[in-house]
Amino acid sequence: MVIKHTFELKMVFARIRFILPVLLVILLILPERGLLAQSKADQARAFVAEKKYDKAIDLFSEVYSASPDSVYQDYLKALVAARKYKQAEQLVEKQMTLRNNPLLAADMGYVYENDGKPAKAKAEYDKLVNMVNGDFMFTDKLVKAFTDLGNDEYAIKVYERTGNLIGANFYFSIPMAVLYAKIGDLGKAIDALLVSIPGQGTNVEAVKATLLELLGNNEEKLQQMQKALVLRINEHPDNMYYVELLTWIFTQKNDWDGALMQMEAIDERNKENGKHLMELARTAHAAKQYQVAQRAYDDIIAKGKESPYFILSRSERLTTELDRIKNNPANTTEEINALVALYDSFLAYYPKYYCQQAASDFATLLALYAGNIKHAITVLQKGIDEPDTKRSMVGQFKLQMGDYLVLNGKIWDASLVYSQVDKEFKQDALAEDARFRNAKLAYYRGDFEWAQRQLTILKTATSQLIANDAIYLSVLITENVEDSDIVPLQRFAYAGLLFFQNKDNEATEVLDSINKAYPKHPLNDDILMVRADMAVKHHQYDKALDYLKTIYEQYKEDVLGDDAVFKMAEIYQNDLHQNDKARNYYEQLIIDYQGSTFVQVARQRLADMVKASMP
Repeated sequence: MVIKHTFELKMVFARIRFILPVLLVILLILPERGLLAQSKADQARAFVAEKKYDKAIDLFSEVYSASPDSVYQDYLKALVAARKYKQAEQLVEKQMTLRNNPLLAADMGYVYENDGKPAKAKAEYDKLVNMVNGDFMFTDKLVKAFTDLGNDEYAIKVYERTGNLIGANFYFSIPMAVLYAKIGDLGKAIDALLVSIPGQGTNVEAVKATLLELLGNNEEKLQQMQKALVLRINEHPDNMYYVELLTWIFTQKNDWDGALMQMEAIDERNKENGKHLMELARTAHAAKQYQVAQRAYDDIIAKGKESPYFILSRSERLTTELDRIKNNPANTTEEINALVALYDSFLAYYPKYYCQQAASDFATLLALYAGNIKHAITVLQKGIDEPDTKRSMVGQFKLQMGDYLVLNGKIWDASLVYSQVDKEFKQDALAEDARFRNAKLAYYRGDFEWAQRQLTILKTATSQLIANDAIYLSVLITENVEDSDIVPLQRFAYAGLLFFQNKDNEATEVLDSINKAYPKHPLNDDILMVRADMAVKHHQYDKALDYLKTIYEQYKEDVLGDDAVFKMAEIYQNDLHQNDKARNYYEQLIIDYQGSTFVQVARQRLADMVKASMP
């Protein structure tokens, strides 16, 4: 028995020794053949691009014989392009024998259509459309089959039939709109997007994105969309989906006054008590259309206390006015004092708002614009003492109070407040923020060793912004304390404190003294950055750009190179509204500083610019 098993094993091993070389040969040949077939297919596609169809067809035929699915569609289109319709028919018929796929009827229709046989083509296409049964997967496959062949009209028919069968035409509204626009029927594209009815849950933001794609900034197309929406609103006054889209169209046309008039009329007609006026006010505020936002809020306030948005509109109107002041370099003392009086009045009537952002905003107005730091700290203390103030808000108030103590020259008091926040919010991002502010205070005081110890910990902060700032300040200290003369860094740190305290003229004098005493010091690019920030603060954008360009040209490889390029892009985009120049600097950043933390933001802003500029 043992001898028999031994003999059988020997036979098995003998067979394996015989088969192995054959398998190895096959394994070596197969990839080589696959690569050769791929190369021939690529060459055939190149011939098609050059309109050398006969050469392409010969290669496609050869590859198809070995691997039908790999080049079938390319082969078919090459035959049709060469007007070899009989061969194309035969190819489709051959494919039908290989694959039991009803979608191949679309290919046969495609051949008939190009062969000048529209009736036969229609019969094939209609046969497929009649097979639609409401199954979404089949619908998607059939639409793809038609669109791949350039037959967008029948792709639309497929969507329409499925929508009718399931009783929800709106489900395919966006892809149908894109297809209608593709065949040049903007009217039907708009109608497809406006099939929504109340309660349907239509994704309004997706519709807006599609409209941006289809309409861009084309005035005529926007006007056509506006007219369609007005008609829909008149027919369906309760459908707020149309109202929101109409407001959005006005803003795309930059017709804010028109948007406000439309919302006022709709609000009056539908007795909304300010609902959509509130939305318009917020949209206008975000777009820095402060006057329009204020007028919308005033409309709501004029409705009286019975409006559910009365108090909220009063609060948000104050925020809008504060932002207007922040973005206006020519504010008058009268304007600032008038807003202070409005805040005082509002908080007196509604003291619960001491628990909220309104108190923080009021303190900002008082400390940074009205020059009344003492009153600002009093407002923040009221917010801290309120029993209903949320814990996180208390932390925010305290950090803000610490900043204002710094403004008032009370450095040690500020440090104590920051330390309290650090201790009370140990596991919170607020603690990291407080620790960084304390480290910066130590830096301002010239205590570089203590600051450096804190910054080393903060380099791994949860907040990316704090981590980046900590890294920059740590590097700044490291590079400038190695030298035995730390006076330049001490002066630079003191200039930073003065700048923080809004003592810009004194800060400038200190920076000038560093440049004069140390004309070639490594701090020169940092000094230029502070000067640029100071110029932006005073809305002197041309001066800021000059400083930033100098950083890029003379200190391109240093740590502030990417910051300079990014800030130039932001100034051109947000302050000077010159998107072409902004685009150039975002692109420059991506090219020159591929590892910069600003690259991802730059890519997104470039994409947004491209989308917004589409015709």
